[in-house]
Amino acid sequence: MKQIVAIVALLIQTLCFAQEMKFEAKLSKNSLGVNEKLQVSFTMNQDGDNFEAPGFEGFRVIGGPFQSTNYSWINGVKSFNKSYTYVLQPTRQGTVAIGSASIEFNDEVHKTAPVKVTITKAVELPKDPNSPDYKAGEGVHLVAEVSKSSPYLNEPVTIVYKLYFDPRFVIRNVQEVDNPKYNGFWSQHIDIAKLEAVPGTYNGQDYAMVMWRKVILYPQETGVKPIEPLSINLDIDVPTKKRMGFFEQTVYASTTKTVSAGAKSITVKSLPENGKPPSFTGAVGKFDFKVTPSKTALKNGESLDLDISVSGTGNLKLFTLPKPEFPSAFEVFEPEHQEKVDTPLTGMNGKISDKYTLIPQYKGKYTLKPLEFSYFDLATSTYKTITSEAITIDVLDGPGLASNQGGQSKNVEKQAIQKSNSFQFIKLNTQFATLAKEDFFGSTLFYSLFFGPFLIIPIIILARKKKEAIDADEFGNRIRKNSKLAKKYLSEAKKQMGAKVPFYMAMEKALHNFLKAKLHIETTEMSKENIQELLENKNAAAVTISSFIELMSTCEFARYAPSTDVAMQNDYDKAVTLISELEKQL
Repeated sequence: MKQIVAIVALLIQTLCFAQEMKFEAKLSKNSLGVNEKLQVSFTMNQDGDNFEAPGFEGFRVIGGPFQSTNYSWINGVKSFNKSYTYVLQPTRQGTVAIGSASIEFNDEVHKTAPVKVTITKAVELPKDPNSPDYKAGEGVHLVAEVSKSSPYLNEPVTIVYKLYFDPRFVIRNVQEVDNPKYNGFWSQHIDIAKLEAVPGTYNGQDYAMVMWRKVILYPQETGVKPIEPLSINLDIDVPTKKRMGFFEQTVYASTTKTVSAGAKSITVKSLPENGKPPSFTGAVGKFDFKVTPSKTALKNGESLDLDISVSGTGNLKLFTLPKPEFPSAFEVFEPEHQEKVDTPLTGMNGKISDKYTLIPQYKGKYTLKPLEFSYFDLATSTYKTITSEAITIDVLDGPGLASNQGGQSKNVEKQAIQKSNSFQFIKLNTQFATLAKEDFFGSTLFYSLFFGPFLIIPIIILARKKKEAIDADEFGNRIRKNSKLAKKYLSEAKKQMGAKVPFYMAMEKALHNFLKAKLHIETTEMSKENIQELLENKNAAAVTISSFIELMSTCEFARYAPSTDVAMQNDYDKAVTLISELEKQL
């Protein structure tokens, strides 16, 4: 009888250990306002590995992943729970689906079922003056200062984004969330050498102020043009009062805040039609116009350069230069366009030019007609036109001319046309074909195509047998899979350099999968004592073993402790070195 009871107890305990794998997503709430936060936890009742989170489309991750693991024994029954928790901020209204997370356990991939969340419009949050969220909302502001609200078409407009915050706050991890596209504008960001906080005033109160971004815009369309808001997310340490017995002590509480500069609009006026000259091509500003030849007297076959340039302040990159007309007796090459333009906050300034290279073919005197350049002067709100002088070019030798009236000879015109047409019959891309053609049947190509497939059949059979042998090798496949995962997560850690939690999670996965591949163990056998014993049995160096286990401990606890970019880089370099050393020693 005692034996039967013992067997039944053993069976019950075995069933408890072999409980079915459960992996599910749990939400803190199923409906929330767009300004509220959501907590989602992915929980499992077995020690799975290689956790992969969903993409969280429609949300922004503002916290996590926070990992927790719990073991318990109650009346001889083992209980295990492991979870990964994220804190999310909705980015839009509507019904949003959170996709499936995945985990690996006993060489099987388990996934959570997708869950849906209803996001409503912003709700009124309870206001607690002592709450860090309330203090952060009252003490941090992002402001967009627009230089002009009603500019002309192609008139420069500047937008300066300033971040004001309470000087007592500690601002960390500032990231842009919504980046405006400036539709209907030519835009350029102005580099800010250093983000530095200086004293500032907002709504009559003293703040610390950081010049976050400077942008210069040139409107390309008329009408009311909306400017999308710039939004940034910040981690803020807010000072709060905490009573310690009879005394109050200032402590810092951390919170996350998203601030927006708000939407703006600019009304763009069209340029006046009254007085607009035919030569106007869209230039707006204050300019000087020049047409300069490199020489005016030359011999037949020599070349000269004609430089057409506009300099000054205005939309230099947004209009075209006048195009001259040349006598047909000149061979003209495509112009070389050059821009030497700076774009400070006040607008573009500098010089643009087109340089033409001319080669005369005949002797004589030729006159280049004057060119006109027109622009809209913002200072006087009127159009202005600059006309260049006519240029006479004297070709000193070459084929003789019968007459030369008005600087152009009809005979020269005719000869130039004849010369340009004289070589049209010559084709530059010539293709040759043989006169005697070989029949395809019985040729070398025919027999190659006929017998080729028969020669490939043995190769296909050998490759298939090799693949079947590899597929049947489950142990070898598991080792190869773990080796690939170790390389994958080590590469992922390098990409996440600077983001503490994702970096150390990837590092930990890389080290675990490396040990699985080299020591042929599973996650449940991943104790430090067991790892040390197995590495010693494999004749690994004691110093290397100690350093590797120390690095595993660092990755395990670094997610919950302060860390710097330098420390992360050192840990990554150390991991690469140790893995390389163990590869050689094992």
